[in-house]
Amino acid sequence: MLRFPRAAAAAAVLLTVAACNTSDKAATSATAIPDVQIPELSLATLQEVTKELSSDAYEGRAPGTPGEEKTVAYIIKKYQEAGLKPGNNGKWTQDVPLVEITAKNATPLNFTGGKTPVTAQYAKDYVAFSYRVQPKTAVKDSDVVFVGYGINAPEKGWNDYAGLDVKGKTVVVLVNDPDWQTKEAQGEFNGRAMTYYGRWSYKYEEAARQGAAAVLIVHDTEPAAYGWNVVESSNTGANYLAETKDGGAKETLANGWIQLPKAKELFASAGQDFDKLRADAGKKGFKPVALTGVKANFGFDNAISKKMSRNVIGVLPGAKRPDEYVLYTGHWDHLGRCTPVAGDDICNGAVDNASGIAGLVTLAQAFHKAGAPDRSIVFLSVTGEESGLLGSKFYAENPVFPLAQTVGGVNMDALNAIGPAKDIVVVGRGKSELDAYVAKLAQMEKRVIKDEPTPEKGFYYRSDHFSFAKLGVPMFNFGSGDDLVEGGVEAGKKAAEDYEKNRYHAPGDEYEAITNWGGMMSDLRLYYAAGRMLAMTDAWPNWNKGDEFRAARDKSRPAK
Repeated sequence: MLRFPRAAAAAAVLLTVAACNTSDKAATSATAIPDVQIPELSLATLQEVTKELSSDAYEGRAPGTPGEEKTVAYIIKKYQEAGLKPGNNGKWTQDVPLVEITAKNATPLNFTGGKTPVTAQYAKDYVAFSYRVQPKTAVKDSDVVFVGYGINAPEKGWNDYAGLDVKGKTVVVLVNDPDWQTKEAQGEFNGRAMTYYGRWSYKYEEAARQGAAAVLIVHDTEPAAYGWNVVESSNTGANYLAETKDGGAKETLANGWIQLPKAKELFASAGQDFDKLRADAGKKGFKPVALTGVKANFGFDNAISKKMSRNVIGVLPGAKRPDEYVLYTGHWDHLGRCTPVAGDDICNGAVDNASGIAGLVTLAQAFHKAGAPDRSIVFLSVTGEESGLLGSKFYAENPVFPLAQTVGGVNMDALNAIGPAKDIVVVGRGKSELDAYVAKLAQMEKRVIKDEPTPEKGFYYRSDHFSFAKLGVPMFNFGSGDDLVEGGVEAGKKAAEDYEKNRYHAPGDEYEAITNWGGMMSDLRLYYAAGRMLAMTDAWPNWNKGDEFRAARDKSRPAK
């Protein structure tokens, strides 16, 4: 998974603070945010849990393996010792049924009916996979339609599918938002700052809602924010999804990408100017364009394996309003056994994300010792993050504690292992009324707030907090930046780049490689204070007007 880069924010420390609102009133003004005391946090606990979960005995904590069994049992043990209660109706776990699907024996993608036939080779020119649990996928004689950016955003008066029936058809869409080339982070779709409408996952979801047979995203390196090599490597192996009752029947037959040169060849064959249509698609009122006479044909087999995994849930009931909830989340899974380096084939995931689970346990201890706040605190260790946010997605769609009663949460995905920082990097600044909370936290800890350096890459949408934001729970994301207390920005970038190059998603991410725990402890202070503030106020901050997640929250918590 591509997420907030370690080099951009001190080893990808991700903090998500989320909350909700029933009105447009400024519930997050400084006077509405309570003062909180931060107790002493246990470095010994943080180190102990990180060391245990990242040991070779856990074999890299892959879902559905003996490593998962050990991981889940250990987290339950530590939650119990921290004073939490079972969070799932008397149980510590929530079953998360997973399906592994791997495309095999893919045919070339053939387009017929144009001036000349166009053929795209699998992996080289196109990739495709299915979210339908069926042994074979076949797209036959499917009409092809260009739907611009494939966006249906009623709150913006934008619908690329307006007046179009795409049932049984293959839609070709552009990656990112219509205004992605704008230098500033402002405009119809926030300009340079990608919205969820720009993400590949949204394109697939909307195409499925519209009834399309297949969807092909045109790959262009700059708006995609990564090269074809990333698309190819990420989509030609196993794909994981949460098992559904209908086996994915509501999904498209196939989701995929097509190389830009091959897309231009296709459009020329259909008598269309790709560059002109791409420019037109960036303007409001764009109408979809059928590639008249062109038919798409391709297919592949699906190797399917079902596995049962688990989320682990502990709760500290609130003292005054126990039916209102603040979440702390972190993913327990990692890559398991991986490509060997110097004979070592276990990806231990000490920083990513044994440290995050250790942070959950450390904070649980601190909350219990300090006494229950007004609202309940839920500690949620999720599975399947490395496979596509599957555990958090499953919980958000099947919540133990209703999302309409969930104030928000703090997501810890790889703590800061390079040292205390003087700044806080904010991902998604300006999206919600939570900015005031972050401002107060920065003031408390004497840190400077900085905007995300590369908002066009859409990192807000690439970690577990997004599963909740997508369903309306407002989520704000921030963490340590590069400006270290010792060594400044130069030292911070150097250390973060070293981690990303030598240890990230590799066997070198081991406990012994963590030599500086000060950054983790410093950030845990922020995380504690953020959750405590939300748990001690009666406010329900919302997304700002015009944000892509506002409508979902307003529906679940309508204004009174």
